[in-house]
Amino acid sequence: MASPLSEILDPTTLISLASTVAILGAAYGTSLYALDKTTTPTSHRILFVWHAFDALIHFILEGSFLYHCFFSWMPLSSVPNPYALAPTAYNFLGYTNRAYGPQAGGDNPFARLWMVYAKADRRWGGADLSVISLELLTVFVAGPLACAVCYGIAKKDPRANVLMIVVATMELYGGFITFCPEWLTLNNNLDTSNFMFKWVYLVFFNMLWVFIPLYAGWVAVQDIGEAFAVRSRVLAVSKKKQK
Repeated sequence: MASPLSEILDPTTLISLASTVAILGAAYGTSLYALDKTTTPTSHRILFVWHAFDALIHFILEGSFLYHCFFSWMPLSSVPNPYALAPTAYNFLGYTNRAYGPQAGGDNPFARLWMVYAKADRRWGGADLSVISLELLTVFVAGPLACAVCYGIAKKDPRANVLMIVVATMELYGGFITFCPEWLTLNNNLDTSNFMFKWVYLVFFNMLWVFIPLYAGWVAVQDIGEAFAVRSRVLAVSKKKQK
């Protein structure tokens, strides 16, 4: 049975959606400051905004998720039904009697934000090992690399294309590893009972990290291909002059 709209669009949900828009606005504002308005191609401007947005999402939102996974916990003995909790891996951090993750974060704003998303995918309310492992790479590797891409685009450094391919590959691989276990278990941890959970949280937001990385990879490969083509023409002209 579908949940009433008032239950789906609660204050925490509205704040979480607004925070995402605010992060996008910050990324766009940074692009206005960092990029030359006349010489930066539209494709690179779009990809600058995307990678700035990507980095901020990783650092702020997903960084807060990792914080709660390692530092927020509650004793299982205080919960009448431990199976009602989001999953926490057995012996996580050496403990068998604790439940970690945003579910133990109390009134912390970020914990409450993640518990809203956990209504759609319950793994994000607890300490799922696969999710944590991916987020460690995402926050501490993909995030800094996305910043490096932004710097490279701003400085018109062609090496940014290589980094874009690396980041795009990480995002696509991460998305597959996140959702493939659910496909294999018939979406055991997912709730697709209403429009918000299915189409906004699970489909829209996650598909952003599929289609835009594919676009980033395509742009980067095009630029690298053009560079090789130019080098080939220069070498051909140079050989003709030597004859």
